[in-house]
Amino acid sequence: QVQLVESGGGLVQAGGSLTLSCAASGSIFNIAIMGWYRQAPGKQRELVASITNGGRTNYVDSVKGRVTISRENAKNTVHLQMNSLKPEDTAVYYCAVKTIGTRGQVSEYWGQGTQVTVSS
Repeated sequence: QVQLVESGGGLVQAGGSLTLSCAASGSIFNIAIMGWYRQAPGKQRELVASITNGGRTNYVDSVKGRVTISRENAKNTVHLQMNSLKPEDTAVYYCAVKTIGTRGQVSEYWGQGTQVTVSS
């Protein structure tokens, strides 16, 4: 079992910055992918950014150029640096990881979510 603890959400004015962090702990053999999703009221959950254990990143178009995802493999931690925040970035942000077990089994885990509110 893997536990994810998120931190860094909060209230910020438009144009401001926030950094979200997520630390994974527990029975970890190999975290293949770490990522951040978000869900705004009345909308579907969407992938914001992801990063593989090799450092390959992927971003949703709406955040490209404003958001940077990074990870510290030794600490099983992923960060999401968000700049030039807009009111439409307001959402609950969820950390998610995909792990590969010793027998090759793939598992997915989710954090509890952290609120990001951007005021105009």
